[in-house]
Amino acid sequence: MKKFLVVVLAIIVINEWRDIRNIFSPPPDFAAAHEERVVMYSTQWCPFCQKARELFAEKGISYYEYDIEKSEEGNTQYQRLGAGGVPIMLINGEVLKGFNRSTVLALINEK
Repeated sequence: MKKFLVVVLAIIVINEWRDIRNIFSPPPDFAAAHEERVVMYSTQWCPFCQKARELFAEKGISYYEYDIEKSEEGNTQYQRLGAGGVPIMLINGEVLKGFNRSTVLALINEK
């Protein structure tokens, strides 16, 4: 039984390692270097990145965008944030991976 619990615990730790690591060592706040409330790491071909751009335009939200395929600095920051897909957004100190309209609006409206 103890071996089973150890294996289960190990699987949980491996699956949640990024979140666990971020608790003890939060990702850097790259947004502090920009006036805009939102920093987005994206590509031109990503349909979810396009949806985010459309939402920002619709709501009049200013944002700074790094194309991770064209910007060395943007790609470096993207990698330090855990990468894994686009878009990644920094909104009011929170890292949001992927695009979810309601989550984006909730994070923007927090402050």
